[in-house]
Amino acid sequence: MHSAKLNIVDLRQQYVMVKLFNFPLKMHVGAPDVPVVKEGKEVKRGECIAEPNGLGAKIHTSVSGKVVKITDTEIVIEANDVQTEDYVKIKETDSIIDTVYEAGIVGAGGAGFPTHIKLKAEIPDGYIIANCVECEPVLNHNITLLEQSPEIVIKGIKYAMEATGAPKAYMGIKAKNTKAISSVKAALKGESNIEVKELKDIYPMGEERALIHAIFDKWLEPTQLPLEAKCVVLNTETLANITRAVDDRKPVIDKDITIAGKLNTGKESNVFFQVPVGTSIKSLIEKCGGIDGEYGEILIGGPYTGKAQDLEKAEVTKISGGAIVTIPFPEYKDKLGLLVCACGANEERLRDIASKMKSEVVGVTKCKNVEEIKGANKCKTPGTCPGQVAGIMYLKRLGAKRVLISNCSDCSNTVMCCAPKTGLGVYHHTDHVFRTVDYKLTRRLSIDK
Repeated sequence: MHSAKLNIVDLRQQYVMVKLFNFPLKMHVGAPDVPVVKEGKEVKRGECIAEPNGLGAKIHTSVSGKVVKITDTEIVIEANDVQTEDYVKIKETDSIIDTVYEAGIVGAGGAGFPTHIKLKAEIPDGYIIANCVECEPVLNHNITLLEQSPEIVIKGIKYAMEATGAPKAYMGIKAKNTKAISSVKAALKGESNIEVKELKDIYPMGEERALIHAIFDKWLEPTQLPLEAKCVVLNTETLANITRAVDDRKPVIDKDITIAGKLNTGKESNVFFQVPVGTSIKSLIEKCGGIDGEYGEILIGGPYTGKAQDLEKAEVTKISGGAIVTIPFPEYKDKLGLLVCACGANEERLRDIASKMKSEVVGVTKCKNVEEIKGANKCKTPGTCPGQVAGIMYLKRLGAKRVLISNCSDCSNTVMCCAPKTGLGVYHHTDHVFRTVDYKLTRRLSIDK
């Protein structure tokens, strides 16, 4: 794995053609933000450019320059030729929660829930759960941060404990990440109120309810929030951002990110720390040597929950986990059934992949473990599967010759126990990603019960 720090000066010097930085007005759960700047205004790095309209989080510019365009969905800033890492500090406040709000901190793992809302919980007999799982394969920036700078995350945990009154914290890390675990334990220096929990290497171990189950052996219902288990769950990078906000009054203007895939520098993951929000993904791929020949798609996020985006339009946001350049899709010009799982790709994403494979979709069904909550798919017991025979037989009756699935590690195993016996071949929606980086395919994993 390659690790590098890309600062704003490097970006400007190496990619002077990247003058425009795009800031989506929705980088969080909730309604899009409302711009507080106007076209033509000169802004400085760190200055607030949009504020929440109800549930949401403030947005700050990561570059100094001129606001050249404002739409219903984004603010575009033309960056000055000369940039520095200095920034406009957020205002001083009397509480950690207010500081987190001013900094515009959201869940950096992809969900984007405003962190100040989570920290309003009062749990004097509860727990802060540091989600250090880095659930999505291929992505490595969270684990690299823990290996190199565990103190910034641990300090964020302590601030979260102070804000919520939680007397105890757990750090959930996959047991395979031995270097990160050693680094964290050394930094903890025997502190009794923060404990490391070593977890299995399965997907979706980083899902909040799966993480709580792994630590406490208790399943929350799909309708329940972690708070009902007296827990507040915060991502690795989110915790680091809390430390930056409290200690340095720094808003969220930079993002850690992984770039991987079909690159001229090889298939290893490239970790970039503190990349300015709004940076084009294309410029980061170029920093990794550019794309190696023909490719399939640019996947923004991780293999399981990422979405394909246009290379020319994709930018780093507060919730960007990574960008993966994939090999071209295999062609399957025949009848395909889709099995949707709450833990992976939704129906829209599976149909997108089926289209790119030139397949004919003849039927769609959901994983047996899916429960629809307010229009969204939720898994009853993420990572633990009751079996998929009924869904597979349904798709076969509709005429499917093969199936495309988006299941978790365990559910994929149950599919593989029945689909081939019925004569149905199986594709997993992550296959093209994992083949790109020589990672073992989900449908070929062995899961310990």
